[in-house]
Amino acid sequence: MATGIAGGMMAEGARQLALGKRPRVSDLLLTPANARRLAEQLAKLRGAAMKVGQLISMESGDLLPPALAEILGRLREDARAMPKAQVMQVLLANWGPEWEKQFKHFSFTPLAAASIGQVHRAQTRDGRDLAIKIQYPGVRESIASDVDNVAGLLRLSGLLPKGMDIKPLLRDAKRQLRDEADYIREGNYLHQYGELLADAPQYLLPARHADLTTRSVLAMDFVPGAPIETLLAAAQTERDRVMTLLFALLLREVFEFRLVQTDPNFANYRYDNQSRRLVLLDFGATRPCKARMSLDFARLIRAAMAAERAAMQAALTAIGYIDDSTQDRHCQAVLDIATQALEPFCAQGGYDFGASDLPQRIRSQAMALGLEREFIQIPPTDAMLLQRKFGGLYLLAIRLKARVDLQALATAALLGPERLKG
Repeated sequence: MATGIAGGMMAEGARQLALGKRPRVSDLLLTPANARRLAEQLAKLRGAAMKVGQLISMESGDLLPPALAEILGRLREDARAMPKAQVMQVLLANWGPEWEKQFKHFSFTPLAAASIGQVHRAQTRDGRDLAIKIQYPGVRESIASDVDNVAGLLRLSGLLPKGMDIKPLLRDAKRQLRDEADYIREGNYLHQYGELLADAPQYLLPARHADLTTRSVLAMDFVPGAPIETLLAAAQTERDRVMTLLFALLLREVFEFRLVQTDPNFANYRYDNQSRRLVLLDFGATRPCKARMSLDFARLIRAAMAAERAAMQAALTAIGYIDDSTQDRHCQAVLDIATQALEPFCAQGGYDFGASDLPQRIRSQAMALGLEREFIQIPPTDAMLLQRKFGGLYLLAIRLKARVDLQALATAALLGPERLKG
């Protein structure tokens, strides 16, 4: 990949020099041809490299050249499936030489393929209808080098401010990816969420099958459901209901469970048309939410709902978005962005996401702040993951043109538990 991109840079540089231009390295790196090479190689590598590419496309689409944003965006749906021989190799290593005797049927055609693994359907001889998630070989071993290599490409591109220290982010990214690559851990969280949501029949989760689960293979119930985006054709009341369920769940995660599934990928949600239940999938990105972080986010939301800017600034400082060394103009810019981001919580009677241009406004303000090379404050990873999860639900609500009374949901979530009044 490096050789191909370097060759492309040299060819494009020679072409622009012949036209009398003096190109920048970043301009040469991010050509459509090089973007295509990058996306194709990340799709082949899968694992952490592909995961980082997916995150770049989701989080920074408007900061990237259109060609790169579009091609990296394909990574969300372009994972290369393992050949049958490789699937057999993984199952043999995890289930032993006679694993097939346990199954009445095992489909080697995957139902879905993603960055870290792919899902197959199977029926056991004792009558269980299962979805089997199988991890690509070598994913765990390649995490450190994959993350470092993609970070190197970002540095070379010039997209990162020179003074920005991303080492803490890289360390946390590697830790998170190692967690996601541990299917025993994911299975435990899947089981825990099933217990936490036992009082909420509106949600449907597959049950874990511990006897067939290992670090590289996760066995769970096969749960039918349609992609969440198909609800766009549903009645307004149903779209509103489903998005209300998703926001209510996130508020419970942050302020009651203090355990958050941090990946807002739309594919993690499906809809059971028969039961009208919301299907929840993929708990690999689940992380505990520290009590201090939960309390500070509660204070931030309450302050925004009360339009108390000083209290918002205090909460943002406690979370880590700003500190005592942050210049006042940067503090005000962060406050402006937070005010915009919490706008749905301040709308009495419900917020109409279908009529909102909120992501564009936030992105415009964030890009202006990001260009301030004197401001390189990086908040804690846990705060950014919560921010990303809320933002992901905003995007889904906009996609479904839903109306949600977030103020009522937040009031119930924040004023109820005694521990959040401190």
